Amino acid sequence: MVTASASSLRFFPSSLGSRGPGAATARGGLVRLSSRRARSSAGVAAPSREAESAASLGDLTRVDFPILDQEFDGSKLVYFDNGATSQKPSCVMKTLDEYYRSYNSNVHRGIHVLSAKATDAYESARTKVANFVNAASSREIVFTRNATEAINLVAYSWGMSNLKQGDEIVLTIAEHHSAIVPWQFVSQKTGATLKYVGLTKEGVPDIEQLKGLLSNKTKIVVVHHVSNVLGSMLPIEDIVTWSNRVGAKVLVDACQSVPHMPVDVQRLGADFLVASSHKMCGPTGVGFLHGKFDLLSSMEPFLGGGEMIADVFQDKSTYAEPPSRFEAGTPAIGEAIGLGTAIDYLSQIGMQKIHEYENELATYLYESLIAVPNVRIYGPAPCQTDHRAPLCSFNVENVHPTDIAEILDLQHGVAIRSGHHCAQILHRTLGINASARASLHFYNTKEEVDVFVDALKDTIDFLTSEH
Repeated sequence: MVTASASSLRFFPSSLGSRGPGAATARGGLVRLSSRRARSSAGVAAPSREAESAASLGDLTRVDFPILDQEFDGSKLVYFDNGATSQKPSCVMKTLDEYYRSYNSNVHRGIHVLSAKATDAYESARTKVANFVNAASSREIVFTRNATEAINLVAYSWGMSNLKQGDEIVLTIAEHHSAIVPWQFVSQKTGATLKYVGLTKEGVPDIEQLKGLLSNKTKIVVVHHVSNVLGSMLPIEDIVTWSNRVGAKVLVDACQSVPHMPVDVQRLGADFLVASSHKMCGPTGVGFLHGKFDLLSSMEPFLGGGEMIADVFQDKSTYAEPPSRFEAGTPAIGEAIGLGTAIDYLSQIGMQKIHEYENELATYLYESLIAVPNVRIYGPAPCQTDHRAPLCSFNVENVHPTDIAEILDLQHGVAIRSGHHCAQILHRTLGINASARASLHFYNTKEEVDVFVDALKDTIDFLTSEH
């Protein structure tokens, strides 16, 4: 007879039967939340003033993120799901509150004070984005709902007009679904062929194979900057150079790099680059496309409606110049302004400082996790020459990653992700169905990594022992 209270029980239907990430299995049923959670919840307290000089960047910035200062069933929250979305500093939430309380209005077409203030703030955010990635002009920044919409914009506005039967689109098998599915749509409609770059024996995209796939048939290369699963980084400047030799355009998914390191679009040289606000401490509901202005000017609109037109006649319309051409309708005004504040916040810290600190975190996370018995981490080991992002996708022998994520959350207050991370093709190539992923940001600490690893060991013991 089960005597624990209902609040301390959780049913794990996903644990029933065999659903391994290859051959992983796990025991299921009603799970009692044990006192282990309290034992492993030695939280990470804010540093004292005396310790600030020796405190890490994570210690010093945590105070700006109120969501991190909470407990679940006695365990202090350890948020390691930053690859999915980042947390937001108080200044961003204050900006959103001020916008909706003080100057909520539509942008561009109003002449009253509220509209003028909203327009100034909205366009100032565009300028901040342009400066953040070193765009040649703010006219090269198009606000979108997210990076997915930005990729779809390029696929439809550029791809549908420039691709035809016999043309080739080169991608890697490590791309996020949002960088694959739109090009599948375009391929099906135009007859262009998708060409995929595989992995090396080290488990990273094969750059030599990519180079060998490029030909005069290649019209666009679609690649990530940093993999959301492998944590590896591609040499974008080299890829752009090779692609330019055959006349191909390059689109870069920079969702996992822009929030974590300095990104200079002029130095990279890619024709298009996309990123999302919500992964860089900004609000959800807004992202951006950077495109070279001459390319944007040559492209047809993605959506029709207000704002994107110059003149509308009964039988035709003429279109505004970029970026307005690609921003039909009322945009996510407050969210874009909030993104501008997030960029101010990141810039005040310094992206190089964030990058250097996260490199330390990445190495510490990898070395701590690889020392746990029966753990396999996907992607390259950190080293002096190869960048590795502060994330680890991993599996534990004979334990399903979803069971790991559930127990870490319920018994230890540790939030990680499990599943295919919108990268099913990559997971199939790795011979697995799913993986667990711990992904960090600059407000995380080595002490939190210790809590996570101790909690993982406890979780593995819990899931593999008889009970």
